[in-house]
Formats: sequence, structure tokens, C-alpha cells
Amino acid sequence: MANALITGANRGIGLALCRLLAARGDRVIAACRSSSPELESLGVRVEAGLDVTSHASVAALAQRLGNTDLDLLVNNAGIMTHESLDDLDFDRVRQQLEINSLGPLRLTVALLDRFRTDAKIAFITSRMSSLTDNTSGGDYGYRMSKAALNMAAVSLARDLAARQIAVAVLHPGWVRTSMTGGQGQLAPEESAAGLLARIDALTLATSGGFWHVNGDRLPW
Repeated sequence: MANALITGANRGIGLALCRLLAARGDRVIAACRSSSPELESLGVRVEAGLDVTSHASVAALAQRLGNTDLDLLVNNAGIMTHESLDDLDFDRVRQQLEINSLGPLRLTVALLDRFRTDAKIAFITSRMSSLTDNTSGGDYGYRMSKAALNMAAVSLARDLAARQIAVAVLHPGWVRTSMTGGQGQLAPEESAAGLLARIDALTLATSGGFWHVNGDRLPW
């Protein structure tokens, strides 16, 4: 039985991850800005009020965890807005960098002393972050923020290897959530199942890799 902390747990992929982890018997800590009836119905530990852009909020969560050790952290919380070259709103770009890039790093660092040996850390990113795969341009803030997240995750994989902590960088697929306006190829439950399969298969030998939910290795 593992202790797993999931961010962005109140809906979409985060909620589906909490549901699957709880169903297989893991102890789930569901962290989010605000809870939801669906999350409350799972009977997991809910830690609402988390703002990953706030050092004080992240530190408060770490304190509330007390002596709880972690086997798994899934940095799932994120936002997406759409910026084109003709509508390059730097405030929106900056907000995405704060939430999608700095936020997961801030939380991970704050929880470093909680991780057990052989723990795993997963960062939910997007193939839209891939420099190689960017054939359409646009979406400046989201692409930049997820590319920065990828770099942070790979650095953590290198830095935490001596502690036997493995790090996964995961693309969840095109998922039907509020972020995508309900459009996509996968239901949140399908994506969550694939993500858990990738996390379960993660080893120190594959730490720092960029993986599609279907198991394919993705180009940076």
C-alpha cells in the first residue's frame, strides 16, 4: 500500500487518478485549490486550498502532512490559455509559467524530505512542449511552460538518482476535460489508467524519460 499525493485532484485527470489509486488500495492525498463533490465522494484525504504559486501555501501543505512519507507524487495541476503571435498576452504567459513550471518544482522541493527510498515523481506535461514536434506554432504560454517543466523534471531525475527516486515526464494524451473544452480522444479514466501503467513501469534506468500515455517514447 503506497502513499500517493496528487495535485489538481478535484476534476479531470487528477480526479481519475485519485479514483484508480484508491480503488487499488493506495492511501491517497488529494491536493487541490478547491474540492468537489466527486472528490469528496471517494473517501480519500482531501487537502484543499493548495496554491502551487504560493510558497506559503505549499509550505503549509508540507506542514499538514506531518510525518507522512510519500511513495508517489503526481504533479498534475496546470492551466492552459491560448496565445497567438497576434494575441501575445504576457500576463497569461507568465501565469502559465508560474502554475505549470515553477509550481510543480516548488511543491516537489518542499516535499523532498517526505520521499521514501524508491519513491516516484511524475510530471504531467504535454507533447505540445516538444520542440521537435511543434509543427503548428502558437500557444506560446502553454508550450513554453511545459517545456520548462520538462527541463526541471529531467534535472530532478539526475539530482535524485542517488536517493533512488525516479522521475517520469508524461503526456496524458488528448483528454476530454474542462481544459480541452470536452474535446479529445480519451476519457479521463482511460488517460489515468495509462498514466498509472507508465508510473508503475518507471525505474531508475528509465528515470527522466518523456513518455506518451500509450507507452511510446516522445521526442524532446
